[in-house]
Amino acid sequence: MRIVVLGGRGTWPSADQGCAGFLVEHRGFRLLIDPGYATLQPLLTRLPASAVDAVYVSHGHPDHCADLQPLLRVRALADRPAPALPVYAPTGSLDPLLAIDEPGLVDTAYHLHGFTPGDDFDVGPFSLRTWSLPHWVPSAGARISAGGTVLAYTGDTGPSPALVDVARDADLLIADATYVDEIPDRHVGFLSSAAEVGRYASAARTRAVLLTHLWPGTDPDAAVTAAQQAYGGPVAVTRSGMVVDLPAGQQGLP
Repeated sequence: MRIVVLGGRGTWPSADQGCAGFLVEHRGFRLLIDPGYATLQPLLTRLPASAVDAVYVSHGHPDHCADLQPLLRVRALADRPAPALPVYAPTGSLDPLLAIDEPGLVDTAYHLHGFTPGDDFDVGPFSLRTWSLPHWVPSAGARISAGGTVLAYTGDTGPSPALVDVARDADLLIADATYVDEIPDRHVGFLSSAAEVGRYASAARTRAVLLTHLWPGTDPDAAVTAAQQAYGGPVAVTRSGMVVDLPAGQQGLP
């Protein structure tokens, strides 16, 4: 399994990196996870829009799904339109995004599969097991398995006992680490810190951790150090263009 980081910023993109966006590849199948703001361009530097086989969206906030809309435009309006793209997302979460274009323009470009966080389903060669995690809107954490390898992805989340189950023995955990350690009162219960990630990654015996969704201006080294207070495995912060081949536990992270 190969994971390509298209972006990892929280809330809004920077001049050099988009928000959440991960391309997961296995046996030629390409699953796009959370195409947030400013992730389409780095995706298109790697492959044509028509080469994406499916999309998984953890929740409906635009820093996790906004670039799905231009991706659908590219596929619908090309000289040779691509087949309808399977899109998996919590039921109703993408309705506002899919309604912003002129009626009917991209309707043939996607096939929407709504699910309830907690559902399990297959996408191509990947088996997905999902959990409902605490956020302001319905949000799904997921274990994505293929060929004996497991990628755990939290999306955005506050503290939850389920996070240990999401991350248990995963080859790689990509985890919300919006803050380094202390979380402002307005976000308590709905977002996570790098220190929290370290604690549950240790309890889950996760083999490696990628911290993502850092609040703009956060020092990546401080986030890594906070996670390492409780977790002894490899830790890194997402950056655009990073490529991780799983299993990654023995070689560390790039």
